[in-house]
Amino acid sequence: MSLSTLTSKGQITIPKSVRDALKLQQGDKVEFVENERHEFVLKPATKKVAEVVGLLKSYRKDQPVTVEEMNEAIADQAKKEHM
Repeated sequence: MSLSTLTSKGQITIPKSVRDALKLQQGDKVEFVENERHEFVLKPATKKVAEVVGLLKSYRKDQPVTVEEMNEAIADQAKKEHM
């Protein structure tokens, strides 16, 4: 079990064993998520570039989309949302 103390400024230091397990580094963001048992879970909120490389690969087009095509898609979606 890892333990940390809350300072008068409301800050805590995440123990090294926890930082290592979550692969947290300086500058990373963390998220406090409340679960159904009203406990808070600490989750990394920062993704490393290596973790997201290729994530959108399945959406890749053979040809770049033109500005006109983007504008048309935006207009079509706006029409659908206002119907």
